[in-house]
This record gives sequence, structure tokens and C-alpha cells, in this order.
Amino acid sequence: MRYAVFIAAALMLVQPAHAGKTPEADPRASLGVVQQWIYNYRAKPDYAHVPAAVRVLFHSQTFKEPENAGIYLGFIAGAIGSNPAKAEQLIASFFPVRPEDEWVVVRAIAYSGLPDWRNVLRRVAPRMPGRRVMIDNYLAGKLPTLTDIPLEEVKPGVMDKLRGAFTKNPFAKEERKLNTTLTFANNQDLLDTLWGYYFATGSHASVQRIIQMLPWSKSRETIDKLTVGSMARYTLASYAIRDASLREYLRSELARQPAAVKVPLAEVVEAADTVQIAALRKDALAAVDELKTKGSDSRRDLSFWGQVGVGAVALGCVSAAALGQVAVGIPCVIGGSASQGLLSFWEKQQ
Repeated sequence: MRYAVFIAAALMLVQPAHAGKTPEADPRASLGVVQQWIYNYRAKPDYAHVPAAVRVLFHSQTFKEPENAGIYLGFIAGAIGSNPAKAEQLIASFFPVRPEDEWVVVRAIAYSGLPDWRNVLRRVAPRMPGRRVMIDNYLAGKLPTLTDIPLEEVKPGVMDKLRGAFTKNPFAKEERKLNTTLTFANNQDLLDTLWGYYFATGSHASVQRIIQMLPWSKSRETIDKLTVGSMARYTLASYAIRDASLREYLRSELARQPAAVKVPLAEVVEAADTVQIAALRKDALAAVDELKTKGSDSRRDLSFWGQVGVGAVALGCVSAAALGQVAVGIPCVIGGSASQGLLSFWEKQQ
């Protein structure tokens, strides 16, 4: 009876295919129940009720703030990619979708990992004319899929810097351009997206991507990398405590990973085995304090790092900080402000 409330709501949410009415989400459906259902989905996949769960998410305005919706976006993308034969049928079950939420469907298809995702997106495009630009950008490769997003931007080499120095007009006015390059290092919500995909599929590919971020937990270069790396380490340990198969997988990776990954991964495994993750949180908090007072290893700019504090770095919706507990909320918008800084987040848990 654990999911009786959700199943009852699901039956009311899912309308017959021949129904003429627009399917409405039952206002009594609990977002908290859906969150717990998502967290446990990989252990017992329930594909038939994915449409109902997604409609609850849309009805609850879960995607109102895109940077806080990573876990749900990842779950939907994983659900689409997990069953290619029924992918288009599943996507069709999401409609009608409010115009402000159509971006979720577009991105979930692009992130799904379907071999034929471009043609699937082309076929569903007429239902979302307002997202034509976004769709065209994905089809043209101007926007990356989840697997194509790099860990971080490639730094220019010495020759590139010299070339730029000699070709640049020294009298030209420097214009600040908006950096729209998408990387895991500068977008904390992508960590959530990977966890959502894992919840839907149990895919170790998502876990591998998270493991690759672990060296950043030792980084003293940028606050973004430190934040993402620390949360990758913390979330891996948090979920591994409750997921024996994940724990065993992480342990098996110790022998395969390079030294830069092996050290923080060993910390993750030990914390999961002993159910002691407070040390990981305290270590990350201490690292943030160090960056605030000393600056980065390569740049001791106290005037810059002195500004790092509450709200300076959005924690976003780092799902696993909630450990899958509905009381805290899988998305942080349930249990606290989405603009909480890393420092504030951990200070509140001391």
C-alpha cells in the first residue's frame, strides 16, 4: 500500500486515448508521493504510471524555475530513453502541455539518449510551435545533448594565448560577452539531471559522469567546481548508503579510476559503508571557507573571494542533498530557497 495514494491519483490522471476532454491533473495528487515514487523507481520500474507522474509534475508547476527542475527533467529523459519502442507513445501522453512547460519535452527528448531522437523531435515539433527556435538549435547541434555536454571548458594553450595577444587590437574597447557555454562545471543543476536519469534507468553511465566530477571536490581554483565536486561526492555517498548495488558499483570502480578520482571515491565508499557522511559536508564547508579567506591557488584575489558567501553560488536543485527524503524534498525548492549558497546550505545542517 506504499504507493496507494499515487496509484489512485494516477488512475484519475490518465485519461482514455479516445477521450475528447483535455486530461486534467487531480489536485489531490501529492507531489511528495511522486517524489518518493521517482526515487524508488529504478528498484521497481513502473513504466505504465510514468505519464501520470509527469502530469502531476506539470500540474505542480515543478518546472517554473528551470534551474531547479534538473532531477525531474533527467527522470523524464531517462523514461523516454529506457523504452525506445514506446518512446513516442510516452511523449504523446504528456500533451497537452502548457506553453511555458514545452521546453521540458524538447530537452527531455534531446537528453533521452534515443538513437533516433532527432526524428522523434521533428515529429513532435508541430505540437510545440512556440519552441521552434529551441528545437532547431538542438537539431542543428547548437545545443548539446546530455552526453555531449563537456565537464568543463577547454582552456586555451600557450600558443592560443600568444596568437590572441598578437592579433588583438590593443586600442579596442573590451566588451564583456555573456558566456553561454554549457558545462558540468558551471551548471550545478546538471548534476541533478544525471541523478534523475539514473533514477529512471539505473544507468551506470550517469554515475560514471558524476564520478568524473569528484576531483573537483579537492579543487581550489573556482567556487563553481568546488561546489559541483563537493556535491557529487556528497550525493554519491548519500545515495550509496541506501542503494547496495550502487555501493558495490562504486567499490568496484576504485581499482579502475586514476589517482585524482580514486582518493575522493575512496572517501565516498568509506562514508557509505560506515554511514558517516557528515565529514564530507564539513570538509566541503571548510574548503569554501578557505577559498573565501585565501583565494584560489592560482589567484589570491581577496577582494573577489571575499564576496563569496550566502547566495553567491546558487545551490540550485541538488537533488541528492535531500537523500530522497520527501520531508526535506528531492528538489530543494520544497525544503528551502533555491538561491541558497553552498555555505548557507551546509551551515544549516551542522
